[in-house]
Amino acid sequence: MGKRNEEVLFDQDALLDHALDALDEKRSSTRERALSVIVGAFSSNLQHQFVDKKFATLLHLCLASIKKGSKKASAKEIALASHVIGLLSLTVGCGDNRAREIFEETVRPLDEFLTSKSDFTKIPSLLGCLAIITFVGGNDKEETEKSMDILWRVIHPRLGSNVVAVKPSALLITAIISAWSFLLSTMSEFKLNSKHWQNSISYLSSLLDKEDRPVRIAAGEALAVIFENGIIEKFSADSKGASAMNQEEINLQESYVHLQGLKRKVINQVKNLSVEAGGKGSAKKDLNNQRNLFRDIVEFFEYGYSPEVSMKIGGDSLQTSSWSKMIQLNFLKHFLGGGGFIKHMQENEFLQDVFNFTPKRRYLNNNEHRMSSGEKRMFKSPNSVQNKARTQLLNKQRLLSEGRNLGHYAASMVDDEAF
Repeated sequence: MGKRNEEVLFDQDALLDHALDALDEKRSSTRERALSVIVGAFSSNLQHQFVDKKFATLLHLCLASIKKGSKKASAKEIALASHVIGLLSLTVGCGDNRAREIFEETVRPLDEFLTSKSDFTKIPSLLGCLAIITFVGGNDKEETEKSMDILWRVIHPRLGSNVVAVKPSALLITAIISAWSFLLSTMSEFKLNSKHWQNSISYLSSLLDKEDRPVRIAAGEALAVIFENGIIEKFSADSKGASAMNQEEINLQESYVHLQGLKRKVINQVKNLSVEAGGKGSAKKDLNNQRNLFRDIVEFFEYGYSPEVSMKIGGDSLQTSSWSKMIQLNFLKHFLGGGGFIKHMQENEFLQDVFNFTPKRRYLNNNEHRMSSGEKRMFKSPNSVQNKARTQLLNKQRLLSEGRNLGHYAASMVDDEAF
């Protein structure tokens, strides 16, 4: 079995090396296939050795796919490249200066692309990337708030002579609100800007009346995080008489009263959605998800109970007991894919710290890496860059069989959903 694992190690190393080389190819379809291979490898395993050798090259080739005018990149290529950047950030973790480098190098081109709105089909894929790199590499609440503002401006652009207001699709609104909520869930301190929060809550409240259920669900989760973090209560002045208040305290109290009115409106909307009989939207699954979510929100408003989630990670159990952690869990599961999330929770110390999760044992057993059919086609195609290095790879493996012991690790590839 040791020999087989050594072969797996070199197979995957070679696969990633040649996928990286293919990112310089002129054909967009070749770059797309290479990026797909990298997404699969980074989702299902922690590629520390590869990152140690090729970090800068991988980052800048992916940025080249995103930066305006550098290549004629398709929406698929941009989606895959931004996904790789997010995975790269999760792999190095927040204790690494490279996570900071990813954030600093990536946030500006993402901002420029999202602001330009040159192609709305290319925008949703960038939102998850922005959220992840800020989550891992952002240093303080100001940077998190800046990224949240970038997301918000996609929905509410600052109109000027060169900006045309375009109505965003339901899919885009859902993606933006989900990424915005994810970043909000990571914050413990907030700026006390009453107009900002009034506008945010009013807009999210308006989304609860939309016909698209995923939009309503995303808005409901965002409102739950806002209220869980006690943002409204932060505007409450001490119980003084009006004559004893200074002007700042009076303004805070007026904001508090207005926000409380918005909260009462939201509570009524949530109660109605928790018992909706159908007619709005279409899919029965979405209706059930909506009812369950809004029943949880009603229970939170009335009794202060947050939803408890338990997820099996191998033989261990990952548990959350707040809206913030539940939203982080769901967002990261979606970004990594179900199997990828489990693998990262078993071995990614950064994510283990995020969820205060310590696996009781390591699962470095006899699981073998199995390439997907797409990876095999890319690796073995007579026209691919991978096949050109096949002979060199086999020579390395023959050396191994003669007694070299370079260590091994187990890998298990799974088919993960794309973000």
